[in-house]
Amino acid sequence: MQISMNVKKSFGHFTLSTDITFSGDRIGIFGKSGSGKSTLVSMLAGLVDPDDGDIVLDGVCFFSSRKRINLRPEQRRIAMVFQQHCLFPHLNVKHNLLYGFKRCPLKYRTIDFNALVDVLKLEELLGRGVTNLSGGEKQRVALGRAILANPRLLLMDEPLSALDDTLRFQIIPYLKSVSEQFGIPYLFISHSLVEMRLMTDTVLAFEKGVMVGQSSSEQLARNRMGSSQVGYINLLKLGRPSDDGSLYAYPWGASRLLLSAGSDRDSSMAELSSKDIILFKQHPEAISARNLLHCTVRSLFNSERRIGVELDCAGNTLISEVVQDAVSELGIVPGSTVFAAVKASAFRILPG
Repeated sequence: MQISMNVKKSFGHFTLSTDITFSGDRIGIFGKSGSGKSTLVSMLAGLVDPDDGDIVLDGVCFFSSRKRINLRPEQRRIAMVFQQHCLFPHLNVKHNLLYGFKRCPLKYRTIDFNALVDVLKLEELLGRGVTNLSGGEKQRVALGRAILANPRLLLMDEPLSALDDTLRFQIIPYLKSVSEQFGIPYLFISHSLVEMRLMTDTVLAFEKGVMVGQSSSEQLARNRMGSSQVGYINLLKLGRPSDDGSLYAYPWGASRLLLSAGSDRDSSMAELSSKDIILFKQHPEAISARNLLHCTVRSLFNSERRIGVELDCAGNTLISEVVQDAVSELGIVPGSTVFAAVKASAFRILPG
């Protein structure tokens, strides 16, 4: 998928002006509220007309003020999943799912209804009214309805922001799996760096109606480490834990981590802030933190007034955050070794 957007749109004191070309199947649009994210995708979908410019998707011109082209939304074959599920309350789950499918021209109907129901685990919900669904179930139905419209592109505008953490991390695997299994590229709009890293490969960052950067989602997280109150969030894939006295021991690659929180799952994802990793030049004589990892420094990077230290911990990667004085005092350079200490309580197991 390749998209070119050279557009301008003004609303009162706000103006979105951008000239961008990007390609890929998992693209993120990142920025704070009011940065222009939703305006951008609404123009792409045909819900908002630009004041001026051109929009082209894979060689097809959707809008051109100069050529007087403006395809209707249904001609663009773009489906949207919003922050609010926007389901039809008078229809049950099955008929909500089939709403876009029935309106899709026969030549584009390539997605099998039963296959999608299976991927989204909706079989037991088909006969239910949508008012009797949980928030996560409603969002899965909204996603299914969008996919069954057989779009060439899926736009997801803050689809997780109305959900609590438990539902949010339950929905993410569904969002990714439907795109992968049915071959539909997507634009994912969010102000959450963690969501960006879990959902996208390339990210376009917006501020005040202007694109301020295009990078990988990982690079974006590193760039914003120093300006973030929570620092850089390490995402760790952990195995099934075992009891270790008052703590829980989790396999982490070839290493073992002690956490204060347990889980009954075979695998879990955990968050760990770069701010919660303390580095030592030598093995400390005694320390209260229950995790002490012997690591090799892979690289250093600057982020605002902080230095990110990329660590190789027995094949696993961690990012620690320090100030410049600490780099000098500890002699931290690529190839040097350090000990990384982390409290058992510093990890947060993500719901799933």
